[in-house]
Amino acid sequence: MKNKMFFLVGFVLMVTFLISTQAIASQKWKIGHVRPSGSSVDTDIHWLTKEITHQTNGQIEFEIYPASTLGDYSIVQERCSFGEVEMFVGPFGTSIDRRLALPAVPYLVKDWSEAKRVYAHNGLLMQKMAAYLEQQNIKLLGGWPVYFGGILLTEKPKFPVQPNVKKNTLIRVPPINSFRLAAKALGYTPYPTTWVYARSGLESGMVKGIMGGGAEGYLGLTKMAKYYLPIHDHFEHWLVYMNLDLWKRLSGKQQQIIVSNVRKMERRRFEVAEIEEKINLRKIKERGVEIIPVSKAEIEKISKHVRQEIWPTLERDYGERFSDLLHGQPN
Repeated sequence: MKNKMFFLVGFVLMVTFLISTQAIASQKWKIGHVRPSGSSVDTDIHWLTKEITHQTNGQIEFEIYPASTLGDYSIVQERCSFGEVEMFVGPFGTSIDRRLALPAVPYLVKDWSEAKRVYAHNGLLMQKMAAYLEQQNIKLLGGWPVYFGGILLTEKPKFPVQPNVKKNTLIRVPPINSFRLAAKALGYTPYPTTWVYARSGLESGMVKGIMGGGAEGYLGLTKMAKYYLPIHDHFEHWLVYMNLDLWKRLSGKQQQIIVSNVRKMERRRFEVAEIEEKINLRKIKERGVEIIPVSKAEIEKISKHVRQEIWPTLERDYGERFSDLLHGQPN
C-alpha cells in the first residue's frame, strides 16, 4: 500500500512538473525593438527568434513588435521587469538607476577596435550592467552595437572641432546628465528632452541641432538639417534582455540556446556595424547633409578634453572608475 501511495504521489508530482514546464516553455513571447520593420536590428531579431524557435523544437515562439509598438523603451523596460514583455532589444532607461548610463559615457571608447573589446559580453562593463539589471528583475543576455554618435545641425558652427570654443548654439540632448555635460564641454548649450520631441524642436527652430544619435538614427531628420559632425561623442550599444523570473524557469538547455544565439548575433553585428555606419554616412550625405570632416587626431584631442572636463563628475555620480571599465580584463 505504501509503495502504491509513493508511486502515485511521485507520478502526480512528475506530471505536474511536466505540465507547468511545458506551459512556460510553449508560450509565445513578445520581443520588441525601436526601429521599423526591415531595419538591420529587425532583420537580426527575425534571425534570432527563428533560431531559438527551431532549436527548442517550437517550445519557445515569438511575436516581434518593431518601431516601439510596445511603448517607449523606458516603458518596455518596466514592463519587462514585471513580466508583461518577455524580451527586448534597444536602449535602456536610467531613471531608476543612473549607473545604467555607463555604456553611453562620453568618449568611453573612440573607435571600433576599442568598442569590440570594452563592450564585449564578457567584459567588465557588461558584467556590471548585468548586475545592475538583475536588481530590476531583468536578465542581460548580450548586446547589439549600433554606431558612434555625432551632432546633427541646422547651422554650421564656428570652429566645429575645437571643443573649448563657445558655439552659442542650443542643441537637443537626451535627458541624461552625461549628454548634458558633454554638450557643454563641447561648447554647446544643451536642451535636455526625449527623442520624441527632437523632431519638433528642429522643425520649429527651437533648437539648432541634436545630439544623442548617429548617422543611422538621423536619417529621418535630414530634411531639417544641413550639417553632421561625426565626433564619436558616445558609442551606441543596445542591450538584449529578458524578464529574470522567466529566465529562471527555463531549463538549462533552453537558457543555453538563447544565450548562444544572442552572443552569435552580437558577434555577427560587430562584423558589419562599422561598414553599415559608413553606408549611413553616405546616405545622409546623398540627402543633402554636409559631413564636416573630423580626423582621428581631432577626435583624440576632443576626447581628451571631454574626459578631463566631465569624467570626474560622472564618476562620482555613477560610483565607478571609468578607467577600470577600459582596462578590466574579461572573465
